[in-house]
This record gives sequence, structure tokens and C-alpha cells, in this order.
Amino acid sequence: MPEAAFTLARFAPLVGSRFTLRLDDAAELPAQLIDASAGRGGAQSFSLTFEAAAEPALPQRIYRLEHPQLDAMDLFLVPVARTAAGLHYEAVFG
Repeated sequence: MPEAAFTLARFAPLVGSRFTLRLDDAAELPAQLIDASAGRGGAQSFSLTFEAAAEPALPQRIYRLEHPQLDAMDLFLVPVARTAAGLHYEAVFG
């Protein structure tokens, strides 16, 4: 996905939908996009928050994400919270 395609407008309609997070060539983990919010760093700044199962707990690093309406993309995800529903991971842009 070209860098220009990483915009809040592109992801906001997908809040609530399921992404597939690739852990390696064979393993995958479903992740739901639970938030897409404008940031404070200027017009292009925004963040995405995904929720996935509590186990396995993933370290921060680049993961491949797939969604039926988008091209596959590599995002740097950081674990930011543990909830009753699972773990939250955040990607920040801009």
C-alpha cells in the first residue's frame, strides 16, 4: 500500500471490522480495528487501535496486516493496554 494511502479517512470507515495479523508465514491472529483517531501532530497525524486475543501477547514490532478492502500492509504495532477482552495494539502515523 503506498504511503499516501495511510490516511484517517481511509481507515475510519473500517472501525469495527476484522483484520488478519500475520505472525509469520503460517501463523495468523484476528485483530479488530476498534479506533481510528486524529492525532495532535498536524493534519496528517492519526492513530489506529487494534484489539486481539490476550494470548499470544505480541511484542512491539512490524507486522503484516490484511483486510479484504485494502492491500496488505506492514505496520509497526505497539501493545498499549490489556483489557478483559484482550490486548490493544496501536499504530501511530504522522
